[in-house]
Amino acid sequence: MAQIGTIAVQKAAGLLRAPAGLQAGLAAIAQANSVILPVLELTQIIAQNVPADLIEKSAGTKYPAFHIYCEKLQNTLREKFRQFSGTATLCVDVRVSHDRLEGLDERLQLYVDALTDVLDSNRGDWNNGLFYTGGYTVTYQPVKHGGKNFLQTAKVSFDVQVSV
Repeated sequence: MAQIGTIAVQKAAGLLRAPAGLQAGLAAIAQANSVILPVLELTQIIAQNVPADLIEKSAGTKYPAFHIYCEKLQNTLREKFRQFSGTATLCVDVRVSHDRLEGLDERLQLYVDALTDVLDSNRGDWNNGLFYTGGYTVTYQPVKHGGKNFLQTAKVSFDVQVSV
């Protein structure tokens, strides 16, 4: 059952890293809002659940950072005779850091908008028994010390239906 979470995370990370993923979404949002956003590197999309303070101490990180992970697996056995038939709850922690407080919240919201645009455009069959019906929950955290000086995080949670 643990492989199901890994497969779902890798599929979602692949959608975010795709040419029509976060990079394209950020470019469109930057143009629409007349703002300049730094180019997002694929290494900034990390398939791992690591607290911000720990990753800064161990490996360092480049911001913005998108950490995607499986928070919960629920096998409800909706389909009989399947090994797993239920829901994988995936989360993406969007982390933005800046040396000043001004504009930090607005920048975080732009990154969240790009992420949710990617999710909205990828509703449907993700193959390998994964199906995303849409819908997500965004939770914004307050600014705290970290990163370049100030760090703010948003958690985007969404469910993927699994049948294997």
